[in-house]
Amino acid sequence: MEPLLNNPVYHALLTGDKHLNLGNEQVKFFDEEVSPFAGFEHSYNKGFEELHDLLPAGRKILYANPTPIATPKGWQLQHEIKGLQFVYEGENIIGEFADLVLLSEANVEQMVQLAKLTKPGPFGNRTIEFGHYHGVFDNDKLVAMTGQRLHVENYTEISAVCTHPDFLGRGYANTLLQHQLQLIRQQGQQPYLHVREDNERAIAIYKRLGFVVSRPMIFYFLKRE
Repeated sequence: MEPLLNNPVYHALLTGDKHLNLGNEQVKFFDEEVSPFAGFEHSYNKGFEELHDLLPAGRKILYANPTPIATPKGWQLQHEIKGLQFVYEGENIIGEFADLVLLSEANVEQMVQLAKLTKPGPFGNRTIEFGHYHGVFDNDKLVAMTGQRLHVENYTEISAVCTHPDFLGRGYANTLLQHQLQLIRQQGQQPYLHVREDNERAIAIYKRLGFVVSRPMIFYFLKRE
């Protein structure tokens, strides 16, 4: 299924997120404040070597691959997460989402704090540049949000789905997800996302909405020596 999504980071850096890419012709990466993701063609055996040459000591990257890899020379493996990739095959969403707020630079501090608390994945001061982040506020406090991340040709990834622990069970995540599905479909795109394989609560929500498993995806958090 979806061969482009077999290597979503590299293809996003070549296509929908090209304006954010750094690197050279063979290896691509984002500014760390945008995202730690880096990528290259799976068949290119000098990818990690070239990233090592391009990046400073101590720079952390996130590499996604559907199959296991050995820790590359010159890099320290800090963490490994086994995940699943889902692609949306449900119906078009038609609804009103008046309570959702389009987030802006003014909200970045709260967005970063919420991501640190809920740990949906790496989230930096410039992650908002991927676009289309929306949130739910309780008074002036951001309590739930989601947005978009990797844009791979006609596929758009839903990302940073998170709710403050004190506000779970109110349906915020479901509403935010449905809003993103509507927004992405209106843009003529196909929604997809990634989730930890042991996150049963989130997986149940995604399946109920109409997502189906596309493939496994392993996330390697690496630090340049």
